[in-house]
Amino acid sequence: MNPHADVAGAIASTHRAEWARVVAGLARRFGDVGIAEESAAEAFAVAVERWPVDGVPPNPGAWITTTAYRKGIDRLRREARRDDLQREAFMLADNPNAEDVGAVDDDRLRLVYVCCHPVHAMEARVALTLRVVGGLTVAEIAHAFLVRETTMGQRLSRAKARIRADRIPFRLPEKEDLPARADAVFAVLYLIFNEGYLASRAESDPLRPDLTGEAIRLARLVRDLLPVHSDERAEATGLLALMLLTEARSGARVSDAGELVRLDEQDRASWDRALIDEGLSLVRERADEAARGGRGRNRYDILAAINGVHASASRAGDTDWPEIVALYSQLERVDPSPVVTLNKAIAVSEAEAPAAALAMAEGLAGRLGGHHAFHATRAELLRRVGRNDEARTAYDRAIDLTGNSAEVAHLVRRRDDLAASIEGEPT
Repeated sequence: MNPHADVAGAIASTHRAEWARVVAGLARRFGDVGIAEESAAEAFAVAVERWPVDGVPPNPGAWITTTAYRKGIDRLRREARRDDLQREAFMLADNPNAEDVGAVDDDRLRLVYVCCHPVHAMEARVALTLRVVGGLTVAEIAHAFLVRETTMGQRLSRAKARIRADRIPFRLPEKEDLPARADAVFAVLYLIFNEGYLASRAESDPLRPDLTGEAIRLARLVRDLLPVHSDERAEATGLLALMLLTEARSGARVSDAGELVRLDEQDRASWDRALIDEGLSLVRERADEAARGGRGRNRYDILAAINGVHASASRAGDTDWPEIVALYSQLERVDPSPVVTLNKAIAVSEAEAPAAALAMAEGLAGRLGGHHAFHATRAELLRRVGRNDEARTAYDRAIDLTGNSAEVAHLVRRRDDLAASIEGEPT
């Protein structure tokens, strides 16, 4: 066994488990997101140097926390603007209860709300929280927003500087202030969940349960904070239902060979029934409320309902595709986007005819041409209508744009199977 590989694995697992907690705690102590993030990064850099020599400490999280705190103090001492920040940091270090932390004693949730302060533009709120709380890299966040990495780096730097300049307090807002930040908080949690559900980087694990689990945990806390009969509570309920129903399939999504498994090929017996039952219960709760004339269905409700249709089918062939098409049509009215239309095209191909679906998808080329999902979907639809040479080209383009190793393996197999069938070889 390679001891260096063991240490590298320990550092990676500690980073996944501890990054958000360490940054959140340091941000509360130092009152500066930038210093918190940089100090945590320095601590992990020290771990890369020290742990192969000294061994992995008995409590890796505590070691990182202590080292990051010392790095933060050193940084404050070096900076000309240290006085107020340093006094505050030492005060908090001596008395951890010195600050009123608000309604929930959860550093990570508090930091989500700090990053989602209305002083930032919506996109900046979401991006900053993904970086600081979710621990996503600038490249991963840029991928989520379909922008260049340098552009996203500049936005993040400006957002952190704004928090520092405006001295935004590191506590949860008052109950009456929570709705103003709800949209950004929901967007952040959904994107963190999505990165865990299908990692965008080739060097990452295909699935990251640390991210999906944390997103679900925070979604539960956020839902409990919001007024019961509010629009924001309804959205939080739909979001939680969507996460639960999606997470329920995680155990069947990647094969033992490391290949992504399509929904129609998954072993449904391995789906988590407890998560499905909880998710379906929340879907019914929202549907009943809407039917009684209460809060109408929002985008998360509809997405959860779509996943509920899949979860309710005991076999792939029992899926109610016309219902899914109808739900996507409803989603296009509530939250129109090219990605929604692309997913609707997939449903149309199952419910009606691949040719109609292909026409829908190809109309999105101008907006989604740089997105791997567009080319992967187009490849499958071209294959269904018998345009095999074009399908192979589309598979190649999707493979070039895909960062997830499990998805690459799946697309390569689909492309090679198609090539073999064209040439008359057994698939």
